[in-house]
Amino acid sequence: LTHPDRPPSPVNVTVTQLKANSATVSWDVPEGDVVIGYAILQQRQDGQMQRFIREVNTTNRACVLWDLAEDADYIIQVQSIGLYGESQASKRVHFRTLKETDRLPSNSSNQGDITMEGLDKERQLQTGEIIIIVAVLLMWAAVIALFCRQYDIIKDNDSNNNKEKTKPSSEHSTPERPSGGLLRSKKKSPSVNIIEV
Repeated sequence: LTHPDRPPSPVNVTVTQLKANSATVSWDVPEGDVVIGYAILQQRQDGQMQRFIREVNTTNRACVLWDLAEDADYIIQVQSIGLYGESQASKRVHFRTLKETDRLPSNSSNQGDITMEGLDKERQLQTGEIIIIVAVLLMWAAVIALFCRQYDIIKDNDSNNNKEKTKPSSEHSTPERPSGGLLRSKKKSPSVNIIEV
C-alpha cells in the first residue's frame, strides 16, 4: 500500500539532447505536491547495465545521463521523492543512443536530426569563440587603459617639472633678489619633494 502523502508519479518524461554517450531526461511534476528530489532507474535493454540515480534537496526537473554506450537501447523510469517517500515509477521511456560517426553532419536527407545536431555543435563552437574573442578584447582594453593612465601620470610629472623649472627663471628675471641663492634654493626644493613622494 502506498502512503497517502506520497507524491504522484512524474509525467511527460522525455529524452532530449541525444548523443552517442549521453542524453538528457526531463519530466514534469503535478502541481500542489511537495517534491524534494527525484530518482531515475536507467537500464540497458540487453540487461548488461543498470544504474540508479537519486538526488534530494533539489527542484531540478531534468538530469543528464552520462557514460552511455553508443548505438545502444535504454529504458528509463523516473520517481518523485516527497517528504514521506517516493512516488510510483513513471511510464517506461525507451531511447537509443547515436553512433559515434553520427555526430558529424551528414548531407543525407534521411538523417535530418543528425545534421541538426551537427549544426548545434557548430553553433556552440561559434559561441565559445565569441566568448574568447570578447575576453581578449577586454584584456587589451584593460592594458591600453593602464598604459594611458601611466602615460598621463608621466606626462603630468613632466609638466610639473617643467613648471617648476620655469619658475626660477621668471623669478630670476626680477632684479631685486640675488640670482645665485635663489636658484640654489629653488633647485633643492623639487628634489626634496620627490624624495617625500
